Amino acid sequence: MGAGHTHRLHRHGDSPVHALPPHTKLAAVLAFVIVVVSTPREAMWAFAAYAVLLAVVAYAARVPAGFLLKRLLIEVPFVAFAVLLPFVAEGERVDVLGVSLSVNGLWGAWNVLAKGTLGVAASVLLAATTELRELLHGLQRLKLPPLLVQIASFMVRYGDVITDEMRRMRIARESRGFEARGIRHWGVLAKSAGALFIRSYERGERVHLAMVSRGYTGVMPVIDEVAASRAQWSYALALPCAALVVCLLGWTL
Repeated sequence: MGAGHTHRLHRHGDSPVHALPPHTKLAAVLAFVIVVVSTPREAMWAFAAYAVLLAVVAYAARVPAGFLLKRLLIEVPFVAFAVLLPFVAEGERVDVLGVSLSVNGLWGAWNVLAKGTLGVAASVLLAATTELRELLHGLQRLKLPPLLVQIASFMVRYGDVITDEMRRMRIARESRGFEARGIRHWGVLAKSAGALFIRSYERGERVHLAMVSRGYTGVMPVIDEVAASRAQWSYALALPCAALVVCLLGWTL
């Protein structure tokens, strides 16, 4: 995990949220999501309060609303699933604009939309303020199994390598006048996929041999040991602590 690696979700900045150690932000987002999931679905005002808390974090991190909303489109499949719930769920029915809907389905749809959207928004803010390399360091700092951290590290690094290889192969096909227009061209695409697999496998072997020749024994060295002060932990945990207060009020009111 030596060299830096950026990603499209990350937004460079020098805000106080960007400056927090990655493991504190990971712990804060995990705790926030757990609190949100634990909130009763009937406490609608609580989810509005959670949204306000995330908006405050986004403001402190200088993450524009447009940037956040575009990244929230990743949850569109879950939204489609939630929209179908009132129509297919069983139980008590209610008429809405002349359409018979399930009460349990309506509550279920609201539950999925509210909690899913808040969870995705928190994850997007985490990714926007933390580089992938720092996230991996944070996972390592939180004592995640080293093998899982290594797998994630290799996946991040060589995902772009394979994508770039696919791009070069596509350019090579197009330079020879090839353009996929129908089923009869699937054979060429299948051969390209096979060639990509072989190239990726061979590159993986070469990388492994290079790592072994440099002393790799199955454990990645820790280059940057990042520690967090009490003030940084307090700043990071302010979000889940405030959310916990809202959750408790949601259960009692």
